[in-house]
Amino acid sequence: MKILHIFRSRPDETVDSLMVSFSDQEEKKTALYEADVDWDALVDDIFSSDKVISWW
Repeated sequence: MKILHIFRSRPDETVDSLMVSFSDQEEKKTALYEADVDWDALVDDIFSSDKVISWW
């Protein structure tokens, strides 16, 4: 299963530990808090993933 994690802010250790429990297969991470977000690639990643988890 392909999982995409989208982060709006920098993850703390609680989010890191929760993310590990969800991720058992292929995963990709996208950080929206960084200045250089490739929005076209993000849309492609969303549609090609089996699960998308947004971390606020």
